[in-house]
Amino acid sequence: MIADLFLAGLKAIIEYVSAHVLTCLVPAFFIAGAMSALLPKEKIIRYLGQKVPKYKAYPLSIVAGLLLAVCSCTVLPLFAGIKKKGAGIGPALAFLYTAPATNIMAILFTGSVLGWNLAFARIILSVTFASLIGIIISTIFKKEDMEEEKSAVPALSCACAEVKDTEKSLFFQKHRLVLFFITLLAILVVGTRVNGYLRYTLISGLIIILVIFIKLFFTKDETMAWLSETWIFTKKIFPLLLGGIFVAGVLTALLPQDFLATFMGKNTLSANLIAVLFGVFMYFPTLVEVPMAKMFLGLGMAKGPLLAYLLADPVISLASILVVRKFIGNKRTLAYAGLIVVFTTISGLIYGAIVGK
Repeated sequence: MIADLFLAGLKAIIEYVSAHVLTCLVPAFFIAGAMSALLPKEKIIRYLGQKVPKYKAYPLSIVAGLLLAVCSCTVLPLFAGIKKKGAGIGPALAFLYTAPATNIMAILFTGSVLGWNLAFARIILSVTFASLIGIIISTIFKKEDMEEEKSAVPALSCACAEVKDTEKSLFFQKHRLVLFFITLLAILVVGTRVNGYLRYTLISGLIIILVIFIKLFFTKDETMAWLSETWIFTKKIFPLLLGGIFVAGVLTALLPQDFLATFMGKNTLSANLIAVLFGVFMYFPTLVEVPMAKMFLGLGMAKGPLLAYLLADPVISLASILVVRKFIGNKRTLAYAGLIVVFTTISGLIYGAIVGK
């Protein structure tokens, strides 16, 4: 029995590593490292800082999440990167919530597979929850947020050792970083959205472009700072991810076969709560939760718990909780996870009452 559970956890790790690490998580780590080492602190604080008006900071965070189709584990390094540079906890959490839950690909896929009523409910509720959770936590932990903003990591003071501080050089610096991040994001997008040999061909070409670009336009100090920050994020996040995925694999093996119909076949408060917790333990990458949800529906899961599961599964998992805790502490992580559980459970209950079984 113990050996079977160990093998189930090991299988979950192998499946995750083979499907996500090389083409999804590795680019995300490099992007997070670049954010921490190269992005000017004042830029992040100007748009996402604790003092930025909510009507500016939260839409920017949510739009960024809508355009980035990554799972909750892949978005973690990006969240860590913008948080370390001085982003307010509210906008940072709004981004963390939105990217896996409400990205364009996830909504389109939900509509085509499960119906547009469910897709519209998912995007409206996810955007609402992302904003509310961010606002609530930033309000409760305002003092901690201000202290972290003051201690945010500054970028390197010069963009190029031999470039003079002129209007022309500033223009070049701005576009140099923009092109650099576009290339990194392109590698991430290709790794997550393109399949087959074309994926590796495009990634190889983009890496060659990136290396040439770094050689021509970045100093050695900048490159080393970027690689150093990338390694720091990798050391902090990757072991926790593997541990969480292993535990999720073990818990999945322990679930009985008739679990769905027995505990989530009706639209009750307990059924919706179980569906949310089920989504936390039965972690699936973004988009994968949609065909799984269709299967769950066929196995007897009611529509209310199904929506609750869809709202929770891509956003929060054992692995992501472990990593988020590393960057924002126990209290804020508990508040973040607790608010997600409460909001998604209640929304599933209401949705199930409206649409019926």
